[in-house]
Amino acid sequence: MIHQGQGSGTGSPGTHDTLEPPAEPSQENGSAQVLRRLVRELRLMSGRDAEGTRALCHLLEAPWMRALVQVHDRLRKYSQTRPAPAEPQAQALSGEVAELLRTGKQTDDTRELSSLLRTPHVGALLTAHDSVALEDFEPVLPPLPDNLPEDEDAMRIVCLVKNKQPLGATIKRHEVTGDVVIARVILGGLADRSGLLHAGDKLVEVNGVSVAGLDPEQIIHILALSRGIVTFKVVPVSDRPVNDQTALYVRAMTDYRPQQDPAIPCADAGLPFRRGDVLQIVDQNDVLWWQARKASDRGTRAGLIPSSYLLTRKQQDFCPSRSFQPLPYLKSTLLSTVEEEDDMKIDEKWVEADEELFESEELREEDEEFAGVDRRTFIAGFRRSTRLCRRRSARGPQPGCPTCCPGRGCRGGGGPYEEVARYQRSPADRPRAIVLVGPSGVGVNELRRRLIGFNPDRFQSAVPHTTRARKSYEEDGREYHFVSRETFEGMVNSHRMLEFGTYGGNFYGTSADAVRSVLEGGRICVLDLEPQGIQGARTHDLKPYVIFIKPPGGSRLRRSRREATIITDYFVNVKFKDEDLQEMEDAARRTEARFGQFFDEVIVNDDLPRAFGQLLSAVQRAQGEPQWVPAAWLSVR
Repeated sequence: MIHQGQGSGTGSPGTHDTLEPPAEPSQENGSAQVLRRLVRELRLMSGRDAEGTRALCHLLEAPWMRALVQVHDRLRKYSQTRPAPAEPQAQALSGEVAELLRTGKQTDDTRELSSLLRTPHVGALLTAHDSVALEDFEPVLPPLPDNLPEDEDAMRIVCLVKNKQPLGATIKRHEVTGDVVIARVILGGLADRSGLLHAGDKLVEVNGVSVAGLDPEQIIHILALSRGIVTFKVVPVSDRPVNDQTALYVRAMTDYRPQQDPAIPCADAGLPFRRGDVLQIVDQNDVLWWQARKASDRGTRAGLIPSSYLLTRKQQDFCPSRSFQPLPYLKSTLLSTVEEEDDMKIDEKWVEADEELFESEELREEDEEFAGVDRRTFIAGFRRSTRLCRRRSARGPQPGCPTCCPGRGCRGGGGPYEEVARYQRSPADRPRAIVLVGPSGVGVNELRRRLIGFNPDRFQSAVPHTTRARKSYEEDGREYHFVSRETFEGMVNSHRMLEFGTYGGNFYGTSADAVRSVLEGGRICVLDLEPQGIQGARTHDLKPYVIFIKPPGGSRLRRSRREATIITDYFVNVKFKDEDLQEMEDAARRTEARFGQFFDEVIVNDDLPRAFGQLLSAVQRAQGEPQWVPAAWLSVR
């Protein structure tokens, strides 16, 4: 301990610290002694720079500094002496003590100690202590048999220590020779890490049991019951397979459950994934079964997934027609034709309700007034006529992207996997378009309006196109791009329209050209698209970041919409009914089921201010952080 005389600490400038401290305790040495001498020298220099040296003395004499030095000295002492454990058989000693306690006088203390020694945690601790004390860190492998062939490459004995983890290898019967061979070695598994088993090795014995005449299922059963050391006798393959493939990253466009797939070679070796997961394909040597792991789980053991060819073939065999029904272990991203018909019935219900509200053509014309003007900013594209024509139009497949089974090369990338790459937007690149998707009534339009109004210099809407006549107060390119019917139809046929429909005998729609014009001006284009328009917007020049606005479930939805009203296409405020809320939930589920693989982010709108804050954060991430995007976007320059 370092002591000070009178006048130490934060004394006045006229006082001085005691020059000679008391005698050093005999138990202090090493760094502690050096520290005391340093403090002594600093005190001798206090007359030259009293303030600086006094502050340094206080630092060196702090309790935490003394404790740190003491810990350092203690660790250094033990590292030099390498103390040995007092008893290397602590587990056995614990058993003896427990027996003495059982036969001795029973008191509360003895019963408590006896109960403590029987707990599995204390037993495991004592076992670990004995292993460290005896330096028993490696498993003891059995001795090699005496009758090994002279040619070391003719036969190999492989011993693996297996606990509860799988071996990470599959076996099969050779189609020609009938031998049992290693079919594949899973990357990152126990067999792969050992480097002793390879695909193609002939299996001769397992734990001393000959595999001759055994089916692969019987051998797998033997391995499943094995614990500890598993011994294989194998004949190595002459030409070991070399995996020189570069890593391939894909986005899963469907869900996959290996435990429910009867065709997978080994369900335990399968990798389950969900629609939208990014997978790293590490081995494609097998045409039917790839090895992959999730991109977020690098370094983990890979798993088996069906190859693109196999998954596509299964879907086509099961679904030769356009009406796709998902396999039990494969949840498709497409809906059946029945669900499409349900959507149409919902749209007709809305149209009928709207038509009952207004019968006058004059009121229908007034309905077309734009809703995107406030006292500060004109927001193009917020026209009720555009939104209404979505409901009135038959929302079938977009041109160039037919409804089909995945894997048939449709324009929207309908295969089971979509190749992706990491994209980091540079300041010189154009901004990414922001696409908002959500069911009617969830607040998509309000969030979009708030975002553009929050910073009109940064966010802008795309000006829609229409074939109707321009009114006296309108300007071409501000409210709408006014074009002829022939021009509009030409844009539709050339796939330049992201979405379109008819209302009052006129065409309305949002074009990719209008979105591109906003992006080329350095602003972020914010779109409110129907889900069917997502695939058409997924191009390399727009690079859309798709955000799904989702309603909360159950009571949270009803509570959040208690005081809200629906602004219909005729600006009539209507309270939400239970059937409206139920339809909102159902529509959200249908949208997620069909288009969820395209969503970059999901925001639950149960509180509008909080959802808007999440939207701002999402936009920031989309523009400034690395994101997984289709690889085709980066290959086109």
